[in-house]
Amino acid sequence: MSAKELLVKILTFGFYSTKWRCNACGKENFNGKFFCDECESKLPYNDKATCEHCGRALKAAANYCSTCKERLVSVDKARSVFIYDKPISTLIKNAKYRNRRFVFDYFSDKLAVCLTEKFGDAEAVTFVPATEKRVKARGFNQSELLAKGVAEKSGVPFVDCVIKKEETERQAKLSKSDRLKNLKGAFKVRDKNLVRGKNIVVIDDVSTTGATGETIAETLKKAGALRVYLLTVASVPPKNGF
Repeated sequence: MSAKELLVKILTFGFYSTKWRCNACGKENFNGKFFCDECESKLPYNDKATCEHCGRALKAAANYCSTCKERLVSVDKARSVFIYDKPISTLIKNAKYRNRRFVFDYFSDKLAVCLTEKFGDAEAVTFVPATEKRVKARGFNQSELLAKGVAEKSGVPFVDCVIKKEETERQAKLSKSDRLKNLKGAFKVRDKNLVRGKNIVVIDDVSTTGATGETIAETLKKAGALRVYLLTVASVPPKNGF
């Protein structure tokens, strides 16, 4: 291996080994899995009571939760593998901000299984785009990496069909309504022929209120998409639990 190839591997994956240490607690781990048995048993899987529409965890199952009722009308259905809680939340942050991209491979495995189980009529996989400026600053778009991994593992074709036209205010501190206003007009479809008449799964890392997925779904449907689904690694439950 050349010095240049070694440098690329270090920059891509970091010095942290995933083979003999648990990726949650960091302890030595020889079970061949991403997590040790103890941490695996405590992962916050989103597999209990959920909103049938947006897929968020609820105190009691419902067809529509307080977040999505009469609001997330363009997204036909959304699902997430995990609840946004530790250690999953920490892994997502490490992957995005500490360049531990190997985590995306683990997440794409989980997403591919979920896609096959929940979106059997999917005809294309795409992702939440970022502006060129944002991608250059971070070095990658995590949603794109996840979507490519999901497409490869599920066999559903990957399409790069949505563009983010302009930088928008960071969503983190905005309310649901302000998030929708902030994103209005921010996206466009690259080529309508890529989406017309198709059932499309939009991949992202985290869904907080669903505003980003809703805006992209609206954009895709205006371009002729038949159904639009949102699939994320993790989602944030409604604050009131309903």
